[in-house]
Amino acid sequence: MFYNRRQFLISTGGLVGISIAAISHKIFSQSQTYSNQNVDPINLQPSPIKQPVSIAPDGLFAPLKGDVRVVIISDLNSQYGSTDYEPEVDKAISLIPQWKPELVLCGGDMVAGQKRSLTKQQIEAMWSAFDVHIAAPLRQAKIPFGLTIGNHDGSGSISRGKYSFEQERNLASAYWNNPNHKPGLKFIDKANFPFYYSFKQQDIFYLVWDASTHIIDQNQLTWVENSLNSSEAKQAKLRLAIGHLPLYPVAVGRDSGGNYMAKGEQLQSLLEKYDVHTYISGHHHAYYAGKKGQLELLYSGALGGGPRKLLHSNLPPQKTLTVVDISLTSEETIYTTYNMKNLQVIDIKTLPKSIGTIVRRDLS
Repeated sequence: MFYNRRQFLISTGGLVGISIAAISHKIFSQSQTYSNQNVDPINLQPSPIKQPVSIAPDGLFAPLKGDVRVVIISDLNSQYGSTDYEPEVDKAISLIPQWKPELVLCGGDMVAGQKRSLTKQQIEAMWSAFDVHIAAPLRQAKIPFGLTIGNHDGSGSISRGKYSFEQERNLASAYWNNPNHKPGLKFIDKANFPFYYSFKQQDIFYLVWDASTHIIDQNQLTWVENSLNSSEAKQAKLRLAIGHLPLYPVAVGRDSGGNYMAKGEQLQSLLEKYDVHTYISGHHHAYYAGKKGQLELLYSGALGGGPRKLLHSNLPPQKTLTVVDISLTSEETIYTTYNMKNLQVIDIKTLPKSIGTIVRRDLS
């Protein structure tokens, strides 16, 4: 894994006992001379260099913190209707503030729905448990929480012109639009939140689409294109997209139709057209860091129940959390992915060099 040790200049100084006019004259006369040097034009001294800092919970490998740090988690739920979470979920939430991220992103499946026999009370109890275990601790830590709805949160599957799990979608919307559950995001468009929406944090534009099923309808695709073509998206230093289902399969048992997006090539072309850097997904319960064409693909893996093996790999299933450090200058992203069973960093070179048409990101 490679690390970009960026250095930034900060200006210090100020003179005491000299008139404002003298200072102004000195700055003006010397600005040309020192504009391209690591020198403070007022004091004529080298400017202090801000050194990058390694940050992580005590005892864990500490990556260098980028301009922006995002922690990626996904697939937190357990068995249908469960109001309990696996130990790795609680462990991750307790550790996240110590990585000091600017944002947490969740790839979906926060609760364990998608079962018609679940009552309104059971579904509400699951969201209450999610709040206790995940959302409330992050709110208290003042860490914004970006999310995409998974198939177990509020599936978008349609039968006979109606949502098959309409009650689950309604209750997911009710939870996220409750004023007590504000995720701390700087929304650009939240008209259809939490299903599809956009927000901007630290000069990064985030597009979230509803990939709780494998089909995105034309109305939403029009919204996607308009959003990515907006001035807010174009003026951002980086654009990231997130949805529950991935564009292409990578995991054993998830390589059948309906477990990844229909027309993945077209969706990829749409994201590439507007210079989206990375598409982040969940659902496959297996971590993979890949790239196809100009689009990076981050398969976020599972933190909760049911981790899966990667296709063409002998690695055992792993529960994972990924820290992404972003350079706004170089538009580079650096991943540090932890196996949450033992808190060891996963070496990217242990992952398959390719899965189908996807190439491991360090080889592309």
